[in-house]
Amino acid sequence: MIIIPFSFLPPALLKKTSRIFLWLGDTIGKGLKGMDQELVRADMKIKPAEYISMCLTSTFFLFIILSVVASMVLSKLKTSIIGGLIGVFIISLFIFSQQLMYPKLKSNKNIKNIERNLLPALQNMVVQLNSGVPLFNVMAAISDADYGGVSDQFKIAVRKINAGNQQIPVLEELAKNNSSLHFRRTMWQIINGMRTGSNMSSVIKISIENLSEEQLIQIQQYGAQLNPLAMFYMIIAVIVPALGVTFIMIMSSFLNMTPLLTKTIFWGLLAGLFFLQLMFMGMLKTRRPNLID
Repeated sequence: MIIIPFSFLPPALLKKTSRIFLWLGDTIGKGLKGMDQELVRADMKIKPAEYISMCLTSTFFLFIILSVVASMVLSKLKTSIIGGLIGVFIISLFIFSQQLMYPKLKSNKNIKNIERNLLPALQNMVVQLNSGVPLFNVMAAISDADYGGVSDQFKIAVRKINAGNQQIPVLEELAKNNSSLHFRRTMWQIINGMRTGSNMSSVIKISIENLSEEQLIQIQQYGAQLNPLAMFYMIIAVIVPALGVTFIMIMSSFLNMTPLLTKTIFWGLLAGLFFLQLMFMGMLKTRRPNLID
């Protein structure tokens, strides 16, 4: 069942009611190139037009609910309802854009899950191959092990091979539909090794060496990025708040600010500092290399 973020409707009901906007979803889908590939890589078995129509339906109902709530609140406050509706419309557009980006975000999450487990999974494969275990049995063992997205990918391959499909076409399809560049490279090396009859243990060792070098490069780049980020954090989270508190205290005495206004400014400074802390933590998390566990 496809789950749409920020949706109040149950998935089954949302899918049925979304048929109303299917024509509009098809029109928007033609302008969004790569949406079909992102849905495949995010393991969402749905057509782009259907997914976009579900997003439109979810956003439409959300707009209605927020409009009703905003109208009731603003009418009691005797404030302009039109301004509130414009704000609700902007919020709805933002949520709709986030829903359209959700397959890509989920795909990126799958990439991190695969690449962080790829190196230990390949090392396990080398050990089993050196012990004389056939490649298919090795893939079956990896699929039953706890290697996150790598195990999930090999489960798909093992299931299709057990259904009677040949190994090489299955692995080719697996590499084609996967969103991880490192996983695709590794799979193509394994496929080429199978076609040429090479020693699979040696082929996978080459992949491990390449991944280890790439991991070292990513660590060095990540370390180089931390220096300006640490400087940014010191300025925003330490120096600016300290100077800001001192400046507010001095200005409050010169301008005879009321205690309520002074407290409001301090609380606003605290809220802004909290937001910047969250933003900094998010920056560190997003810049963390995928190959680092």
